[in-house]
Amino acid sequence: MFCACVCSTAAMAVTFQGTFEQGALVRGTVPPGSKILLNGEPVKVTPNGQFAIGFDRDAKSDQMLKVTYPDGLTEIKPLKIAAKQYKIDRVSGISQTIMKPDPVAQARAVKDAEQTRAARNIFTEQQAFMQSFIWPVTGRISGVYGSQRVYNDVPGNPHFGVDVARPTGTVVVAPADGVITLAEPDMFYSGGTVIIDHGYGVSSSFLHLSKLYLNVGDKVAQGDKVAEIGATGRVTGPHLDWRLNWFQMRLDPVSIVPPMEKVLAAQQSAN
Repeated sequence: MFCACVCSTAAMAVTFQGTFEQGALVRGTVPPGSKILLNGEPVKVTPNGQFAIGFDRDAKSDQMLKVTYPDGLTEIKPLKIAAKQYKIDRVSGISQTIMKPDPVAQARAVKDAEQTRAARNIFTEQQAFMQSFIWPVTGRISGVYGSQRVYNDVPGNPHFGVDVARPTGTVVVAPADGVITLAEPDMFYSGGTVIIDHGYGVSSSFLHLSKLYLNVGDKVAQGDKVAEIGATGRVTGPHLDWRLNWFQMRLDPVSIVPPMEKVLAAQQSAN
């Protein structure tokens, strides 16, 4: 570690919660009044010194965190981001109507993307992002973050969520406290879609829902019922696609919840 103008007490002042790897949301604390830069870009810090940072699917190994403490001392913390291996599937024989939707559908998809981008760009000062998140639904994981399909030899977009396969009508709950910033029953790709803002740029998105319980502006507490699983939008079967964002950066929800197998085992023991 290289430190500039740093004393021994300051060197111990930054704490982290999370794993430094591609796709991860990492949360941390610094003394109140500190300022943070990640690779030269300012990071918003709560009045009591809490913050969140993220590393996208293809994040570079070498990153740099700079902390300026209230007394003016500065600490430079090099960060090493571990690379992940992603599953790549090849699918052939896909029809051209699926490969390239008609112009009307494409225009609708562009409008949907603008709405979701605006919702994820909302900044609020609530601090629910520091909670211990829970799974919004439990069950078999049928899709993982970062995986990618190659359709007719054309690479598709990577999958930026975790899929949990459950029947249509299964209730989805809030993984942490927050405010609903998007509630749309019928988007082109994602079908019924809900976004919950957890504060300081951290948000959860739920896709392919069959029923929405809440509206934009509604507050939710962890565990509150939000919606029901469905097979709406461009999917082949009912499941929840849960996505995690730090502003526009797409992250892996698995980075902030206990392993699904442990949760299911605990449920089985309780029963």
